[in-house]
Amino acid sequence: MKKKVVIIGGGIVGLSTAYYLQKEGHQVTVIDQSDFTKGASYVNAGYITPSHIISLAAPGIITKGLKWMLDPASPFYVKPRFDVDFFRWGLAFKRSSTHKKVAQSIPVIKDINILSRELYEEMKASGDFQFHYERKGLLMAYQTDKTGEEEWSVGQKAIDLGMKVNHLTPQQVKVLQPDIEMNIKGAIHFHSDAHMTPHQFMKDMLTYLRGKGVEILANEEVKDIHTSYSKIDKLMTDKREIQADEFVVAAGSWTPILTKKLGVKMLLQAGKGYRINVHRDTGISMPAVLLEAKVAVTPMDGFTRFAGTMEIGGINHKINPIRVNAIAKAGERYYKDLKINTQEKEEAQCGLRPVTPDGLPYIGRVSKCKNLVIATGHAMMGWSMGPATGKLVTEIISEQNTSLDLAPFQVERKF
Repeated sequence: MKKKVVIIGGGIVGLSTAYYLQKEGHQVTVIDQSDFTKGASYVNAGYITPSHIISLAAPGIITKGLKWMLDPASPFYVKPRFDVDFFRWGLAFKRSSTHKKVAQSIPVIKDINILSRELYEEMKASGDFQFHYERKGLLMAYQTDKTGEEEWSVGQKAIDLGMKVNHLTPQQVKVLQPDIEMNIKGAIHFHSDAHMTPHQFMKDMLTYLRGKGVEILANEEVKDIHTSYSKIDKLMTDKREIQADEFVVAAGSWTPILTKKLGVKMLLQAGKGYRINVHRDTGISMPAVLLEAKVAVTPMDGFTRFAGTMEIGGINHKINPIRVNAIAKAGERYYKDLKINTQEKEEAQCGLRPVTPDGLPYIGRVSKCKNLVIATGHAMMGWSMGPATGKLVTEIISEQNTSLDLAPFQVERKF
């Protein structure tokens, strides 16, 4: 049965959902409050990361977070504030930060990332898109023995799951990337990963969707949602009323604001991340995570991107120069002869990543609303998990068997 579907949210998850829905013959409308040129889907590191098998809610992160709370330049910063939703999320995060729960999430995170990687490669092979995509793997570069040992233990877990991982010396890293020298003790090379240039893909996808008859409504804000008999029958934007058979909320960090209108409470916090683009030859040809600094470095099409930090401080787009400068300094510490200039730092942008307490996204229906599907909460891996999430949402709406078990992603799961 073909349906009329409205998607609220035009980031990577929303557009991926539109892509797979239209392939199944559904009539699709995508609404976004922005102009489809900014946000987390445009300022991320562009990684497809099967390597990132340890969720954000890892044991010990609470202790680190408390220490880092006093340092506004730290990789993970929680802005102290009185907010009931934040306190509830924080308690759930603490309950999720156990060895048992993290171990249970490892194969789940791996599988959804690998599915997404396969779907990106299918899109690239289809000939419908021109976006940049490379699969060189990812270097996890470290400057201290302790950090190297910790990351190698993750690498060994990945090997047990069937992934190819190598532990490299600085000399071996130099062979992979001969045009710049890194100031490191070594690196773990995850061969499973790939990288892209996000804005290229988003532009390609929007062009494709419009060409296939998908209605794209930009700069349009959802003001209210009307329900009847446990179903959404229409939503009201600042410009029109829209009716549909099914509704998908893929609005990232704004999702709880919309679901509250439906009586659906979600534990979700906005995690701000920053990016600096360097539009000159840096010599960097391998994507890398600078482990101690938690900074991602990506050689994109025509520039190098330095991205990082996780700032839990509510929904705002205020640029904190201290955090931008911390990213720039990290790049300069790890790459010899690299300098990031003042203009490049002043042109930094930020995006808000939706963070769940247990590091797993919300994908699925809710009991209070029969024709609603929620797809959000991917934290730093929204880019990596986007196509897989879109595929899963399409399978739910099309009443098909899903490609992955949805139980770990239940919206109403207990923490």
